Amino acid sequence: MPEHTGFLTFLLAHLPGLRENAKNLGHTFIGHEPMSYHSVEPIFSSMIILLVFIGMSIAVRGKFRRLDESVVPDDRLSLRTFFEAFFGYFYNMAKDVMGPENAKRYFPLIGGAAGFIFFSNVSGLIPGFSPPTSSLNVTLGCALLVFLSFNIWGIKQNGWSYIAHLAGPKWYLAPLIFPIEVISTCVRPITLSVRLMVNIAVDHLIASVFFGLVAIFLPLPVMMLGLIVIVVQTLVFCLLSSIYIGLATEHHHAEHH
Repeated sequence: MPEHTGFLTFLLAHLPGLRENAKNLGHTFIGHEPMSYHSVEPIFSSMIILLVFIGMSIAVRGKFRRLDESVVPDDRLSLRTFFEAFFGYFYNMAKDVMGPENAKRYFPLIGGAAGFIFFSNVSGLIPGFSPPTSSLNVTLGCALLVFLSFNIWGIKQNGWSYIAHLAGPKWYLAPLIFPIEVISTCVRPITLSVRLMVNIAVDHLIASVFFGLVAIFLPLPVMMLGLIVIVVQTLVFCLLSSIYIGLATEHHHAEHH
């Protein structure tokens, strides 16, 4: 995907302190060859998104600690009502997919992914800001976290049955079915990360092109379409993650005849 130059890239390239930090970060990740500012920018922007997200979460949690405010909902749209509606929707989605018990147990991962991906995607609507999720490094990191989590939880819940069910119900079909199931399971983080990265990167590229052509009024319809892409891609990532967790943690009965 093409690289986009945002204001953070400009700061990394011109401010001495940030420039040195970017170079050191490049040496840390890949040894002696420094990473380009375009490659380091998604890492810094992800950190900014996380800090903003954590700050908003702390502010909302502080309001919930007051009993009177936590019982009576706000009569207007606020940060608290937005968080209630946002995470309430994803919790209900996880509950429909995994069931109430598993949704309550595993929702921290789904809710955290929903918040990070949504706010990362939305940051692309800010002029001069490149969304972290337009980088494969960021989306692959999110997908690998989901991949490791549902496999660990699957083994924890089902033990040997989680591995045995990949071989199919009949022992004589195991040599054929087991490799197919292993490959299809290992492909999941790739499809999760590439789908999210491509959609957000292309959406950001199109919006940038229109914004560069005409900076007033014309980009607004494109930004509205981009907002739809942002919401849909957040929903798709979290829905598929919920399905993977649900499939991994359901009780498997290895019956090999």
